[in-house]
Amino acid sequence: MYKEIVIIVIVLVLIVVGNIITQNNTNKSVEEMSKNLDNLKQEIENKNWEESNKKMEEIEKIWEEKNEVMAYYIEHNELEKVQTEIAKTKADVESKEAAMAAESISNCNFILEHIKDKNALKIVNIF
Repeated sequence: MYKEIVIIVIVLVLIVVGNIITQNNTNKSVEEMSKNLDNLKQEIENKNWEESNKKMEEIEKIWEEKNEVMAYYIEHNELEKVQTEIAKTKADVESKEAAMAAESISNCNFILEHIKDKNALKIVNIF
């Protein structure tokens, strides 16, 4: 009986530690992406299209790195939603559609926050 309790405690500790590690990675990734998207939004509002295109390329590179790691523990459907919004934003920036690009950035930020909240270790998410 004692062995089983020790094994259960070890498994629970590993689950909690794993969740803390993945949650910290998710939070850092979401913060970095949101910060870069907000910077892009500022450039778009200033009608600085050349700088906006550079920032868009940078955002795509960052997302590729973050997506690769987060794909191990986050639903692919959620990550694909972010990828879709990034693609829409890129198209809007290339066609110099400021209003549409701002909307896509807002949608992308919303989805990123949803991913962060959905994967947080909370009582609501457990039950």
